[in-house]
Amino acid sequence: MNFEELMSQRYSARSFQSRPVAAETIKKMFALAQHTPSWCNTQPWHAWVTMTPQITENLRVSLMDHIVGQGAMLKPDESFPPRYIEPYRQRRKECGVALYQSIGIRKEDKPASMRQMLENFNFFGAPHVAFIFCHKMFGFYGGVDCGLYIHALLLAAENFGLRATAQGALASYPQFIRDYWGIDDSLRMICGISFGYADEEHSINTFRTSRAPLEESVTWIED
Repeated sequence: MNFEELMSQRYSARSFQSRPVAAETIKKMFALAQHTPSWCNTQPWHAWVTMTPQITENLRVSLMDHIVGQGAMLKPDESFPPRYIEPYRQRRKECGVALYQSIGIRKEDKPASMRQMLENFNFFGAPHVAFIFCHKMFGFYGGVDCGLYIHALLLAAENFGLRATAQGALASYPQFIRDYWGIDDSLRMICGISFGYADEEHSINTFRTSRAPLEESVTWIED
């Protein structure tokens, strides 16, 4: 696919097949993303990637026990937005409504909504997950560089016939992930990315988010 096709066809899958991705393909995906530009070519990102479904499953079980079994509190390295103002609030709401409608969850059905929210930490059934970290010394601009890297990973996955979903929710428990893999405390988590082959038959993968018109995002200076 060319760039236009990659950008227009990519979407965030929320249900994956269980079949694994070949290790060679995973490494090609991350090698391609390594070409991401960065400030002074510092390349501040570091990814921890589960290479087999069993490794992913072991992490999934431990993380869910941490969240549900032990009732751990959210403590992201970077604070999530405390609230959303317009027009961002409406865009977020439309996305949520479309997602829940695609799987028949009513607004008032709180238990079903909670179960679906927890699917984030099941990695939506994906056989692989990556966690993206950045050294804290890079601050805001390290996060910018990592954002570029994350986008490159999403498009690289698409290029190899995979789906990849960047999840801010997976940044909710960074210390658990650091402890689980022995990651240094100087590295802050940016997000997680679940990836693999999408379950294209699942209704949750049929909905698509809308995009704001250019006039809401771009100011044309013509005079």
